[in-house]
Amino acid sequence: MSAAVLAPQAQRDLLEAIRWIAADNPAAARALRAGVAAASERIGRHPLIGNTRPELADEAYRFVTVTGFPYVIVYNAERQPPLIVRVLHEARDLPEVLRGR
Repeated sequence: MSAAVLAPQAQRDLLEAIRWIAADNPAAARALRAGVAAASERIGRHPLIGNTRPELADEAYRFVTVTGFPYVIVYNAERQPPLIVRVLHEARDLPEVLRGR
């Protein structure tokens, strides 16, 4: 099984986070990129590892926190390979941001 795929918006989310973090800590920015890549591999192998959040999205979408970071990956587990639709900081207003998924 292959890694989950990042949708264009998820790619933009990740690039924005990496740039913001890299301004103060380039090593942490590289670690975030590696953490998302590792999570993408895990999601690809085990699409159902994430939690459902019915208050935020329908059952097709699952949520995984990036290890060591306050970022959450939102992905469609029903796609093959799974599709990562967003990479968001946990402090964001998730209901508002995900409304336009």
